[in-house]
Amino acid sequence: MGASQIRNKEQIVMTLDHDVQNKSESNLKKYRQIGEFARKQGVDFYPAGRGIGHQIMVEEGYAWPGTLVVASDSHTNMYGGIGCLGTPVVRTDAASIWATCRTWWQIPPIAKVTFIGTLPKGVTGKDVIVALCGLFNNDEVLNHAIEFTGSPETLATLAIDDRLAIANMTTEWGALSGLFPIDLPLQQWLRLKATEANMYQAAALDSSQTRSRINHTRLDTLFKPPQLSADPGAKYAKNLFLNLSSLQPYVSGPNSVKVATPLLNLESQSIKVDRAYLVSCTNSRASDLAAAAKVFKDAAVANNGVIPKIPDHVNFYIAAASAPEQQAAEEQGDWQAMLDAGAQPLPSGCGPCIGLGTGLLEPGEVGISASNRNFKGRMGSRDAKAYLASPEVVAASALQGKIAGPGWYEKPEGVENAKVILGEGTGEEEIDKMMSVEEALEKIIAQAEENIGAAESSGIASNDDNPAAPSSSTTTKQEDDEPLTDILPGFPEKVSGEIVFCSGDNINTDAIYPGKYTYQDDVPPTTMAAVCMENYDPAFATTARAGDILVAGFNFGCGSSREQAATAILAKGIPLVVAGSFGNIFQRNSINNALMGVEVPKLVRRLREAFAPEQVKEDEGGQQEGEKAVSEPEANRQSLDTPPPGPVEKQRQDDGVLTRRTGWMFEWDVRRSLVSVEEGKGGKSWSQKVGELPPNVQEIIARGGLEKWVAAEIAKGS
Repeated sequence: MGASQIRNKEQIVMTLDHDVQNKSESNLKKYRQIGEFARKQGVDFYPAGRGIGHQIMVEEGYAWPGTLVVASDSHTNMYGGIGCLGTPVVRTDAASIWATCRTWWQIPPIAKVTFIGTLPKGVTGKDVIVALCGLFNNDEVLNHAIEFTGSPETLATLAIDDRLAIANMTTEWGALSGLFPIDLPLQQWLRLKATEANMYQAAALDSSQTRSRINHTRLDTLFKPPQLSADPGAKYAKNLFLNLSSLQPYVSGPNSVKVATPLLNLESQSIKVDRAYLVSCTNSRASDLAAAAKVFKDAAVANNGVIPKIPDHVNFYIAAASAPEQQAAEEQGDWQAMLDAGAQPLPSGCGPCIGLGTGLLEPGEVGISASNRNFKGRMGSRDAKAYLASPEVVAASALQGKIAGPGWYEKPEGVENAKVILGEGTGEEEIDKMMSVEEALEKIIAQAEENIGAAESSGIASNDDNPAAPSSSTTTKQEDDEPLTDILPGFPEKVSGEIVFCSGDNINTDAIYPGKYTYQDDVPPTTMAAVCMENYDPAFATTARAGDILVAGFNFGCGSSREQAATAILAKGIPLVVAGSFGNIFQRNSINNALMGVEVPKLVRRLREAFAPEQVKEDEGGQQEGEKAVSEPEANRQSLDTPPPGPVEKQRQDDGVLTRRTGWMFEWDVRRSLVSVEEGKGGKSWSQKVGELPPNVQEIIARGGLEKWVAAEIAKGS
């Protein structure tokens, strides 16, 4: 970028946590170089093995209530568990902040999630977020910032470690952040941390000055009224509620965070487990390790006081979120209890959660993990199945060799099994009634304004009753009469090509660029192009061509912050991605790396309509084939983080094609903010207005990405 030093060293913290099991000389050399750079720049640095960066940020007091913290990892949302607005950026963003102390934002809509009731015994924060991901699984909070709220009595049942787990996995729910209030439980937790830091000067196991960040004097200032809170009468883009009392232990998957199943239902199926993981920044703090260890300690009571061994066919891996968390677990006897049961310890770091190091899933295996993602192929083989659950369920599953729980759940009186109380609003009938009337009026007014605006617009025809229907109408105004977007030098006025269609929704960054390549240095563009979309569809490499326009479903690019998800598509020679919607982290990566993108939901619907499988009306028994429910398609076909599978259908022979050459042509007229589609040679043609591409985004893309833009800005100022 052209910068010689970090502009504000007090603003930066560096941690090494992802590829910590890699002891190759090249990786160790890279780590030494990073450490030396941090020392020369005077930046706080935590070496490999010290812990996962997000945990370090919380336990060392860098993530502080009432502040904004960004990090180049998608689980930065975790800081919201302590009232700190954490949100992810990508590596190029981080480097530009080092050099300039500046970055760019698109302010998101805000969703309010109100918790009511109380958390039952045997239900954890992990169950709460797994339920939210699985029950609100239609992108309700996609690219939103979430504000969690509830009565003091309700929130008191959510311990801070539970809140950290919930906030951590708001990433998987599709949100940009998940913020809990600065309340009494948080105050008590921070006071305890401040006391510990004062009593145990070496608690951090390094030279870090923990006490300078977490101390009672600083907390006195933090908790002086007024406390940071939403304004009275604040308006939200979404209002959702969940009754905690109606929850029970849940399991996510297989291979999808959008499928949440009550543990009770899976226990009856005796699903064999090959590998169990108590790892990651989500659920491997001392409290999580204690909960897992209690499973084995309780079992020892019925085994003459001896910790029972896990079955021979099970591999059980444990890694603490940080060295201090492991030390606490060791002092309490929890770490040793799990080792006695046969657990295999791993260093504090990301490890198998991101598909690196020891213990990856092999073809045909089933794994259950206390981590945050179970995307297909993320933790090993594409032909394996991965489930997510709480630490105690993971431990119980390891002990029994099948998906199982410890039996701690106690159903509250008056709660029906498997009937979760949730919905839109706050959960309070009178308030929701008032809100619904007000919102209805606002929607009517907004719809009327939209209709007036549409009537006065350029005359591009559409069918509001059937948005998937094509329109062959064209604009009635001349281009000279249209509001036009100024095109900056170096930016193309039009982008066009043949559509190659990847039909899946929620195609994540692991699917676009697998983790096993992410941490390899100096991967040439030819290799990146060859492995692009490998975890989604290995056939993509031979189906897609340079110059194609890639069209995908909704929430494209969700998941991790790896920049290679964008650069691999560029390496393939694809200049433009069109989707029904994008994950925000992918949007940032695209802009920062000069990959263009545009959202056209109508096009996705048209492609799905045109290439939809045929459905046989009746089978031999007279029952409609579509009425046959299925819990999981053959060969685990729902593994692309899709919603639960639909009814079984007899389909055309060409069904199941994940990447399809369509013969359709697409053009984006950037100056006119207009996309045009020709549905095959001689097919129908239609066009639609899209959002204007602002000059600042054009400038970044035209310069070749954010890195080159920052370099040019630094050069101008020198």
